[in-house]
Amino acid sequence: MRFVIAVLIVVVKLALMDVGTASAQLVAASDGPIVYGHHHLNVTSVEEHKKFWVDALGGTPTMFGQSEIFKFRNVLVFVREQAPEGGMVGTTVNHIGFTVDGLEAFCKKLEAQGVTFDMPYREINQRGMAIVMAPDNVKVELVENQGESEPVTLHHIHFAASDVDAMKAWYVETFGAVPGMRGSFQAADLPGVNLTYSPGESLVGTQGRSLDHIGFEVDGLEAFCKKLEAQGITFDVPYREIDQFGIAIAFFTDPFGTYIELTEGLDKF
Repeated sequence: MRFVIAVLIVVVKLALMDVGTASAQLVAASDGPIVYGHHHLNVTSVEEHKKFWVDALGGTPTMFGQSEIFKFRNVLVFVREQAPEGGMVGTTVNHIGFTVDGLEAFCKKLEAQGVTFDMPYREINQRGMAIVMAPDNVKVELVENQGESEPVTLHHIHFAASDVDAMKAWYVETFGAVPGMRGSFQAADLPGVNLTYSPGESLVGTQGRSLDHIGFEVDGLEAFCKKLEAQGITFDVPYREIDQFGIAIAFFTDPFGTYIELTEGLDKF
């Protein structure tokens, strides 16, 4: 119950605050060595998710090997047909957020397409927002665009943590995120995304849930993995190169339960 109340408080506060703009694309020399790269979902139906991410939100279907992914300007959405163990809420990643140009009209379009709203469009202090549920209880927050050139753009990852300060400090130290605030929330910024932190209790990790893991694109991944190992991080999947796709990958779980993939070369997709 305390977690439910905390989430409701989060929704109200987010409606009242000034939402910043996360505008960078995937890794580029001008952006920095670590940027946000992708969301990876476990889904019961790829086609149902395609209806949401492509038909409703406007992502571009793109082939990745034999699989189809959904591409937005500054994030890729991967889907794996594997029944999730549960939705996002209750995990260490409560929801993901996108900015939308002309949000009120966009929400009317989503309603006509049968998209499920967890919170209908509302405007508070001249700021529009809404929360929709993608298939498999993937929670997506939509906030009014703040001058983006693209109609739908990744904006933030909203974490839940029993120790907000510790989680924020870890992401700042590990990934070089710039600490700050997003309205009344503790936050940190990387090119392509704002990392937002709110209190939560009785949380579980993301692996196996509908949002299985989040992904960061790293310039110089092998050296970065060695640095993390020296700091005591144990990799679930050590650094390896995937020649078929021309990329390198590694996986580990953060100290709080979020499953993380590191990539190098995914930006070309």
